[in-house]
Amino acid sequence: MVLNWEPDATIAVEMQGDAVLISANRAGLLSLANFLNTMAQAECREHIHLDEHNSLEDGSVDLIIDRIDDPHKP
Repeated sequence: MVLNWEPDATIAVEMQGDAVLISANRAGLLSLANFLNTMAQAECREHIHLDEHNSLEDGSVDLIIDRIDDPHKP
């Protein structure tokens, strides 16, 4: 799976109590939208794992996005 990043994308992920806060600039939001669209394609069966050493801002917690398919639908 190829992830297309927008130039100057900034994404940070942190825990705030029981909630996950994703903070991103416009380019970061467009990049996340692209990742989700790519994952939604029928041929995609991979997950995305981002962390502070792989694309997220320093101090971010890991962000894993996984696709779950309904076993009752083709």
